[in-house]
Order: sequence, then C-alpha cells, then structure tokens
Amino acid sequence: MLSKTRIKFIKSLQNKKVRDEEKLFVIEGDKLVKEFLIANVPIKMLLAKPEFLDGLLPELTRSVNVIEDASYDELKQISTLKTPHNALAVVHIPKHEMNISEIINQFCIALDFVQDPGNMGTIIRAAGWFGIKNIVCSMDCVDVYNPKVIQSSMGALMHVNVFYSDLKKLFTSAAQNAIPVFGTLLEGDSIYNHKLDNKGIILLGNESKGISNELIPFITEKIRIPKFSNAREGIDSLNVGMAASIVFSEFLRKSGCLPD
Repeated sequence: MLSKTRIKFIKSLQNKKVRDEEKLFVIEGDKLVKEFLIANVPIKMLLAKPEFLDGLLPELTRSVNVIEDASYDELKQISTLKTPHNALAVVHIPKHEMNISEIINQFCIALDFVQDPGNMGTIIRAAGWFGIKNIVCSMDCVDVYNPKVIQSSMGALMHVNVFYSDLKKLFTSAAQNAIPVFGTLLEGDSIYNHKLDNKGIILLGNESKGISNELIPFITEKIRIPKFSNAREGIDSLNVGMAASIVFSEFLRKSGCLPD
C-alpha cells in the first residue's frame, strides 16, 4: 500500500518547478516502463500492479532503487491519464552538458517557442527515429519532462538530448563556423528542390506564429513543404510535429545518410 506521503510526492512531480528541484520525472505505461528498464536507465521508484512486477525478469530491476506494489486505485491517484496503466516509474533526469561547438558540428534541431506537449513529443520521437541526437529549445518551449511530452515521445527520449538555451547564442556560433541554419518559412524554397546538407541546424517555429522575427536574420537557407492540394479551406498549414517528420526525412534522404 502506497503511503500518503509517497502519493503526494509523485503527484507533485506534475509541476515543472518540483521536477527541476528534485531532478526527477514520471513515466507511465507498461511498454514505456519496460523500455526504460531494458535500457538500464536509473529509476528511483517503480510502482506497479503485482502481476506486472511478477512478469519482470530479475535483471530488469537492477537499476531500480525502490519497488512497490500498487493497486489500480492507487495508480489512478497518481496517474495523469484518465485510465491508468499497470506501471508507473519515477526516473532520474539525465545530466546533459550542452556543448555548442559539438552540437553544431552534427545535424541538429532548434525549436522556437513550441508550446504544445504533443508536438514536442512527436518531434522528439521523429528525431529519435531519424537518428538526430540533439534538440536545442528556446527557453519558452514546453518542458520536455511534461507528462504529455513523455507520453507522446515514448522511449525516444532515451536517445535524444534536449537542451534549453538562448537560440541567438547557438546561431551566432553557427554563423562563426559557417554552419547553415535552415528555417521553415512560407516564402522558402520547396524542400524537394532545395540543396540540403548533412550538417546544419533545422529551425522550427511556434504552432501559430511560426519563427520569431528576431531569429529570422540568422536563417541562411529558407525552406518550405509545398502544398499539393488545391483545397483553399480547412488545410492552410501542417502541424509542426508532422512537418518536422517530413523535413527530417528529406534531409536524411538527400544527404545520403540512408540505412541499408
């Protein structure tokens, strides 16, 4: 049986300030929890139904500090989901030191004021799928450890480093090193015709406002995803998460970095 103190503590991690102070975040769901266990990610607490725990091999729980049985009602109290799953875990936030010179020498992503947790999670998941290791977010982007971001990014968060920084510093360093910045803008060239590279920064903007005016001068290559439909109403733009997947795929395809 979970104590009231433990329940209160786990619920408090829904708050970004508490997550930052404790250096902890919560993951939910049988599949997601198992993926973190298999990857041997350090876990502070694993709370799950007895049948879930009974099905785990002993070696999968070696990185877990505390394991406790939890009933459906207890999981419901601490879950952010309408219908809780069989398992929930409290995970240590990894320590990633941001090295700008290292980041700009790899293909990476910059996000400007992306606010929707679902979009952020989708972008992280797409980055993980296409092997992009680093995402640099403006300070006003949604928190990567927001529960909804975690759910939509799934296990991709284990393979992608997400940093928060002043994007002007990143782009200034890129300019000093002749690293291109590709910005997704309506007036850009079609991504299917534009010369792309296997090095550079892809800048994606806010869901409704696009890229901030103060960052546009840093863009060296303006690109867009052309619209093929003739429909005038109802389809005026792509969701930023969907657009990110298309852009990543096209960059990797044209750069020749394709898997066998």
